[in-house]
Amino acid sequence: MKNKLNVGVIGLGRLGRVYAADLAHLVPDAKLAAVADEQKQLAEAFAKENSIPKWYANHHDLISDKEIDAIAVITPTCTHRDVVIEAAEHGKAIFCEKPISISLGESKEIVKIIEKTGVFFQMGFQRRFDKGYIEAKKKIDNGVIGTPVVLKSTSRDPFAPPMEFCDPAKSGGLILDMGIHDFDVARMLMGDIKSVYSIGGALAYPEMKNIGDIDNAIITLNFENGTLGVVDLSRNAVYGYDIRAEVLGSKGTLKIGYLRETPLTVLTKEGVTHDVVPHFMERFADAYLSQIKDFVNNVLKGKVPSITAADGIAALIVSLAATKSYEENRPVQITDIRE
Repeated sequence: MKNKLNVGVIGLGRLGRVYAADLAHLVPDAKLAAVADEQKQLAEAFAKENSIPKWYANHHDLISDKEIDAIAVITPTCTHRDVVIEAAEHGKAIFCEKPISISLGESKEIVKIIEKTGVFFQMGFQRRFDKGYIEAKKKIDNGVIGTPVVLKSTSRDPFAPPMEFCDPAKSGGLILDMGIHDFDVARMLMGDIKSVYSIGGALAYPEMKNIGDIDNAIITLNFENGTLGVVDLSRNAVYGYDIRAEVLGSKGTLKIGYLRETPLTVLTKEGVTHDVVPHFMERFADAYLSQIKDFVNNVLKGKVPSITAADGIAALIVSLAATKSYEENRPVQITDIRE
């Protein structure tokens, strides 16, 4: 077994820089050997600031680098298919940030190349590595709340990303790009989903209509085992970053997540106040780090992926069904989603 895994990161957007910085400084079993981004100056500056030996202006050169053992794909979702297939054909172990793709057909192409080449492939769904979700899963499995019957899951951003990112042609849109986290943990905590029904609109940012996206949505879930769920998504939680979930069981309830970032409450004659979680890195920094450490460890030790391409496709199919439900204003069965 190698002492260290030589990893290359493709894509240095806000999340790509998080993974790259973790690999460069906080993952002892990994060496961040190279980074690539189509913005040449960004790649060069990041490499110099973090003492990374190589940087590339395109992902092709990084993938063909024979010193690279593994690739972390943190590029726009619409590019995942091409980048992953090229990396697999070069025999690289692959970590791919969610969603696996915005297309079911492209996702199946990814699975075929993984099976053909036999490369290691692990999906990125960081909530599965968050202590709250991990402990909730354990308590459900141990019967602490009896039989889970209702899931409520909330994902709210404090502001909208750039319109270019929100473009459904690139990200898949609000329900797919954002809701896929909730659908993944819904499967983790409650089981497979049978059908969905979505409503939504561009309510806070009317300009979303110009790109064909929405900023708020509510999706109801019917699970295969007969239990129920609801997911609410928002781009305009002006008070802070709000990620929570609740599982109602026959003998109790679990509440996952928090709004208060600092364990401090201020009580004055003007009122009682506390701070809130600013954004995703403050909420999930430990989860992102645990996730990439897990990937490196699994590759080095020859273990199976913690989150497989099949998990990625399952969450994608729910996302596509929920998007179709919104577009057609009707309930959609998961089995109705095909290429």
